[in-house]
Amino acid sequence: MICHRHFRVFSCLIIATLAAVTNGAEPELKFKDKTPQKYELKARASQIDPATKPHPEIEFVFEKDGRPQDLQNAIVDTRVAPQGKLVIWLMGHSPQLFERVSGYGLHAIQVHYANGWFGKFGKEPAPEDEYFLGKIRLEAATGEDFSDVVSIPKPDGMMERAFRFVEWLDKENPQGQWRYFINSTNDGLRWDRVIMAGSSHGSTTAARFAKHQKVDRVVMFCGPRDQYESWQGLPSVTEANRFFGFSHVLDGGWSGDHYCRSWQLLGLSKFGPIINVDQVPAPFGNSRRLITNADVRNDEKRAHSSVVPGGAAVKDASGKFLHEAVWHYLFNHPVSKIGEPVPPDSDCRLDLRKK
Repeated sequence: MICHRHFRVFSCLIIATLAAVTNGAEPELKFKDKTPQKYELKARASQIDPATKPHPEIEFVFEKDGRPQDLQNAIVDTRVAPQGKLVIWLMGHSPQLFERVSGYGLHAIQVHYANGWFGKFGKEPAPEDEYFLGKIRLEAATGEDFSDVVSIPKPDGMMERAFRFVEWLDKENPQGQWRYFINSTNDGLRWDRVIMAGSSHGSTTAARFAKHQKVDRVVMFCGPRDQYESWQGLPSVTEANRFFGFSHVLDGGWSGDHYCRSWQLLGLSKFGPIINVDQVPAPFGNSRRLITNADVRNDEKRAHSSVVPGGAAVKDASGKFLHEAVWHYLFNHPVSKIGEPVPPDSDCRLDLRKK
């Protein structure tokens, strides 16, 4: 592009902008914060959106024992160059995880959505419907009618809760440039800029949602499960190379073939073997299936949560977390870089309904 020397500077800028739009280029996210800093924000979902409602029938309430249950958390660090991606965390607030992802240049939010159904319907074994829990997860995530056993309207689903929270953040924290994640019609998020992440129950819902809604990436700590279901093998609008999993071998999800079957049904064997991160350094063969056998004193419960930054995570002799490189990999490794495909795991049972 050539700008005539008699053009004003702003005319050239307009032409350059139009050229970028014509070529399909996305505007780059840049912070314009006069005092760059880390921002941590909290807000109750029920105060952000008056359309939200509690659902006591599935133990989904706004208050319990006098304490608010619908508090949502967000973080952004304007001192770090932004990647232009938003992490949506589907589990209880994890300050140490948020500290890390904000340090990677990611925005992050933790939303309160109607997930209380799991205590009522998530017990094993599941009904004969091999998509039973998957349908409930999808309704809880989208607020659309996928399941006959729950009724979760749009304002109480994860998608709308996340959108309304980001909308609120855009007003309350303009320094964080949250509007970058709102779509052009201002009625939802830009899901192609979203990283779905969660642990355990949350990682399972993140994976189910990503099969339905295309997202940038899925980070699955100690999951996914739903071991009696086969929705993991359904066609996916989010490409399989965008799913990343990490779990501990002493986690009960391994003793029953729960994790291996989910990873296999998701098609992750196409991108490399299962890698022990304590034996293979980053980038872990570019695999999507990572495990650890770090010392958790043979405690299955600690093993389950040890893969997420926090009190149960394993430290080295100097007191530093052992899996910093793993956490960085899960959220930042280029999705285009993949390992060599391997045959499906022959010792992993796929149909756990059969005795």
